[in-house]
Amino acid sequence: MVEDDPGARQSIKLLLTIDRHHVVEATEGVEAMELIKIQPFDLAILDYFMAGISGSQVAFRIRDVAPSLPMLMITSYLKKLEDSDKPVDAVLGKPFAIEDLRRTSAKLLS
Repeated sequence: MVEDDPGARQSIKLLLTIDRHHVVEATEGVEAMELIKIQPFDLAILDYFMAGISGSQVAFRIRDVAPSLPMLMITSYLKKLEDSDKPVDAVLGKPFAIEDLRRTSAKLLS
């Protein structure tokens, strides 16, 4: 999971951990891209708006390294993302309901 906001990152991690998922955290895009090169993942969850490199840019780069990795983008800028080319498999707008995160994650992991 790539999320630069510590509160959001911890909340999402808690929700996923409750559902028995192992969560690896990155605080920014460059860190996430390094992690993806050294270990396999089942799902990538990316924040859209981050300092330095956007979640969309990270997703495009992840596609080069792991083309079949499912990706979920979370964003407060849902309208802006709807109007752009998305390299991700699903998008959730912030704030989102716990059940939306669970349902979307389960769908992407199946």
